[in-house]
Amino acid sequence: MLDHEVMTMVEDRLVGPVFGAEGADWQLTVESRARRVRADLAAYEGVPGTEHARHAAFASLAVVDAALRGAPRRWWSVASWWSGWHIERAWRALHEAEIAAISIDPELAGRLPGLRARIEVYLSSDDPRWKALYELDLSGAVTAADRAVVVDALRAAFDASDDAHAAARALRNKLVLATVALFVLNTVLGVLGLVRPGLVPLCIQEQESGPAKVVCPSGGSVPTGWDVWLAQMFGTLGAGLSVVVLLIRRRPEVTPYVLTGYQALIKVLFGATLAVVGLLAFSAGLAHGIVCIGSQAALLLWSVLLGYAQHVGTRMLDKYADRIMDDVRPVPEQGADRPEAGTRS
Repeated sequence: MLDHEVMTMVEDRLVGPVFGAEGADWQLTVESRARRVRADLAAYEGVPGTEHARHAAFASLAVVDAALRGAPRRWWSVASWWSGWHIERAWRALHEAEIAAISIDPELAGRLPGLRARIEVYLSSDDPRWKALYELDLSGAVTAADRAVVVDALRAAFDASDDAHAAARALRNKLVLATVALFVLNTVLGVLGLVRPGLVPLCIQEQESGPAKVVCPSGGSVPTGWDVWLAQMFGTLGAGLSVVVLLIRRRPEVTPYVLTGYQALIKVLFGATLAVVGLLAFSAGLAHGIVCIGSQAALLLWSVLLGYAQHVGTRMLDKYADRIMDDVRPVPEQGADRPEAGTRS
């Protein structure tokens, strides 16, 4: 029993506490990197002049451990999810611990190539900190000034990474608000169409060889309460096809903020809205002579096409989200020369 307690104390000191298996991917990443920092700090124990940095690193790791235990429960957890404080606090504290550990690393010269590859992702090639790091020569004795150059460049790179996390969270929150707004709008339109059939006129009058023919989404010749709901449903079907394209293009995410689900909801809800707006335009005669609709099947097919057409508008959102997520989980350019490789991919 005593041996077990001793081993537990040693593990808590070297690798930190072990958290449950219910953690998210970002928690597993942070925990793994925190364990590496603890292992490095254990190797530096007893090295003269490292006490202050080791103390600072362990203090930051304590903040990481507290954040990994989870956000507060009940209503406060919603505010925590919205602000992302426990996620960003964990990452920022982890970065500070890694900086403190690297600043006292006796094998800093051997780690320099890896540090350059890590930092060049975030710092541009004309950044003076990146230039100083690239020109750094550690073939001789490593001085305090050399370590300061590495620390400054690493801190700047980590600050850029932390700012990217904040930008991803801000975009996620905007997507949530847009999703709620579109959901309310579609629901109100559906309820109005159900309570007052014809208030949102979606029936189309087509002049063929015979008398004028009225076609409604529900299949009849007069408006019903299901016209708006049917248009929205088939618009959602068309938008769902573009969601499949979105999912195929996305690679697996291990970042704290995953935007794919929110982008998919925006597409689906916007597709339902666009289907109603498009049929409303047809009903107003804006496409008369261009679009020929003579049956319910043709009307519903156009609802599907209009729902898929939202991809044209949401494509800009997808590109913007891609840029934000590339900053959160950047990948260096392959085959680029080292001095000019300091650009985000």
